Parts: sequence; C-alpha cells; structure tokens
Amino acid sequence: MTVLTEHAVAVPENSGQAVPLDPLEVSKARAAKIERQGRWILPVVILLISIVLWDRICVWNEIPHYILPRPILVYEALIADWPILSIALLNTLKITLGAMLIATFGGLALAVLFTQSKWIEISFFPFAVILQVTPIIAIAPLIFIYVDSVEAGLLICAWIVAFFPVLSNTTLGLNSADHNLRNLFQMYGATRWQTLRYLRLPAAMPYFLGGLRIAGGLSLIGAIVAEFVAGSAGSGSGLANQILESSYRLNIPRMFAALILISGTGIVIFLLMNFLSHVFLHKWHESALKREN
Repeated sequence: MTVLTEHAVAVPENSGQAVPLDPLEVSKARAAKIERQGRWILPVVILLISIVLWDRICVWNEIPHYILPRPILVYEALIADWPILSIALLNTLKITLGAMLIATFGGLALAVLFTQSKWIEISFFPFAVILQVTPIIAIAPLIFIYVDSVEAGLLICAWIVAFFPVLSNTTLGLNSADHNLRNLFQMYGATRWQTLRYLRLPAAMPYFLGGLRIAGGLSLIGAIVAEFVAGSAGSGSGLANQILESSYRLNIPRMFAALILISGTGIVIFLLMNFLSHVFLHKWHESALKREN
C-alpha cells in the first residue's frame, strides 16, 4: 500500500523509498487546484474592481447622490434602513418560497399525470403553455381585481411564472426514459407504478432539478413583478415596494440597497438549487460525476 505525499510522490507504506509520480499527473493536480481556487477568487476580484470603478466614476464626474450614489452611501443606507429592508426581504422571500414550493409539487404531480395518460396531457398542456407565454405584467392586474387578498394575488402571480419550467422539464424527463428498458419492464410484467418509480422518475431527476433551478429564479422575478403591479395595495409588502417608495422620494441609496438584496437573494436561491442538484446527482449522473479527463 502506498501513500501520496504533499509533494506528489508515491511512498510505500513499509518502505523508506519514494517513487515520483508521473509529471503529467502532477500538472493535472496543480491545474485542478488552481481552477478550484479561481472559481471563487476571480469573481470576487472582478466584483471588487467593479465597486472601485463605480466609486471613482461618481467622484471623477461629480455625480449627485440622487442620480448615482457612491457604494459607501449604499452601504450606509443598507445598515441604516435594515429594520425596514429586512421586513421587506422576509415578505418577498415568503412569497418567493411559497410560489416555488407550489410550482415544484404541482408541476411534478401534473407531469406524472401527463405521462400516465396521454389524453390528460393533450387536454391540459396547451393551457399551461398559454399561462407561460402570456406576460405576467398583463395578467397581474386582473388577478388583483378578482382575488381579495393581496398576499394570495402575489403568490398566484409568482406561481404562474415558476410553474411551467418544472412541468415541461419533468414531463420531458419522464418521457425520455430508455424505451428498451421500458420494454424490458413491460416484458417482466411491471405495473405502471413500478415502471414510474424504478425507471421513469430516476430518469427524469436531472430534468426535474434543471427545471427547479430555473423556477427558483423565476419565482423571485414573479414575486417582484407582482409587487410592482400591486403598487399601493401592497404597501410595505416587499422589496419592490421599497424600490418604488425610494424612487418617489429620490432616496436612491435605499433603492440600490433593495436591488442588492434582490440580487443577493437570487444568487442564494441559485446556489441552493445547484447544491440540491449536486446532492442528488453527484454519485450517478454524467452531468455531476467528476472524471479524470
């Protein structure tokens, strides 16, 4: 048995001799380490450079803070107005996560129904397409007219935006199971439930998780757009309302602070969905397996 040392040599466990590794393997390991570090360091460096340029442009051109505030003013607004912005952030998150959960379970359940009955798919899939292609900004005013609760209206708007990617991706995945394996299941007398559980659902998992990553960002977008449409009816409901209120008062630093919170929330949701995809796929699916070459 051998042990790899930090200096890339293979050391026999019961011997004092050290056998150098292949130089190609050493260079591959070094390149992989540099790439892992670069994935985090480079974006941070670019972000810091962008912030410095933003600040310098404001100073060099003497831009008023009510047109383009300096980063330090945005940071101060974020700290000073945190009690207000934190409540707005929680309200927006509540709508976003609620819509995402409904879209996830609803899209998965409907996709399973579509694969079990072609007639159900033919009957209902066109209406899902209609909801997807109709701009939410056009539907939202009608929703707020017919729905008494503002919170329910926001939830419906966000759900409409997030629902279709889960449904379409999962349906595609369920229908993409290898037809030879389906024939094999049929030959051995497997029931529809057994075929669904042991063949179609595992085959659809990468597609479902891909739709989930898309739905995560779209649910946040749907919540923000719905809050914009709600206007005064949704006063104090979320970050979009804080942006509107700040624009009316020319409190541009607070507006930028709210925008940063929205962007940060979207990034966190995306990272969580990527982590979830890695957890479910990294042991068996080609898209997540790590290869040597």
